[in-house]
Amino acid sequence: MMHVPVMTAEILQFLRPEHGGLFVDCTVGLGGHARALLEAGATRLVGLDRDLDALSRAAETLAPWRDRVELVHADYRAIADVLNARQIAVVDGTLADLGVSSMQFDAPGRGFSFQRDEPLDMRMDRSHGETAADFIARATEVELADTIFRYGEERFSRRIARALVETRRETPVTTTAQLASIVRRSIPRRGYTRIDPATRTFQALRIWVNRELDGLDRFLEAAVSRLRAGARFAIITFHSLEDRIVKHTLRALERNEALIRVLTKKPLTPDENEVQRNPRARSAKLRVAERMA
Repeated sequence: MMHVPVMTAEILQFLRPEHGGLFVDCTVGLGGHARALLEAGATRLVGLDRDLDALSRAAETLAPWRDRVELVHADYRAIADVLNARQIAVVDGTLADLGVSSMQFDAPGRGFSFQRDEPLDMRMDRSHGETAADFIARATEVELADTIFRYGEERFSRRIARALVETRRETPVTTTAQLASIVRRSIPRRGYTRIDPATRTFQALRIWVNRELDGLDRFLEAAVSRLRAGARFAIITFHSLEDRIVKHTLRALERNEALIRVLTKKPLTPDENEVQRNPRARSAKLRVAERMA
């Protein structure tokens, strides 16, 4: 599936790149949102991503603006370090799209999807860190169950963990097909379900492998603190655990420190036309805040 950036029209409406200025795309991915910002008038853009494959593709997408773009191999949570290293004190707008890109889901060998049988990796940054297979091989049954329940909100997490431990006694669990099969066998069948029974477990392991919730609140604080007065920060999440952290952190910054004004009291979601064009957009939630003086 071709990568389609989510809620681009809303991002442009809130970030207002037509006024020019320096923008930071904390999760540049394949460069879709960054390209839209530059086409709309952004003067300069710094793009971060922890996926080297994505940065390579983003460089191709943003080639027409190469003299105005800097791409950095870095986790979005390192935004302060990235800006400090470039002696950038404040910026005119910041974006973070926390979703897994279509490239990561669709590219062979990444292990994010159970649509193909491939190594169970799931790392966004393949230059270091444990894979999902590594975690399944070493974790206790309790750790597996807790991880699947906490990050996947899977009520059959204990059954799944028990099945994983029983299976690995006989053979290592190293592929997406193995994992999906184990999960499906562990969950009672109750007629038609909209999503595959393995979906929540795959989400949970991906979140654990990439530490997706760790430090998210501190990232939000760092990102809004680097905004120029009147500049805006936009963030797109794709599951309730992320959105909950974003909602509470932005509200706290607004209420306790008067650092920002939240412009989206409820998260914005894609309209029906966008979801029809891009089904992967259906879970997206956009929240936006503006830096006060």
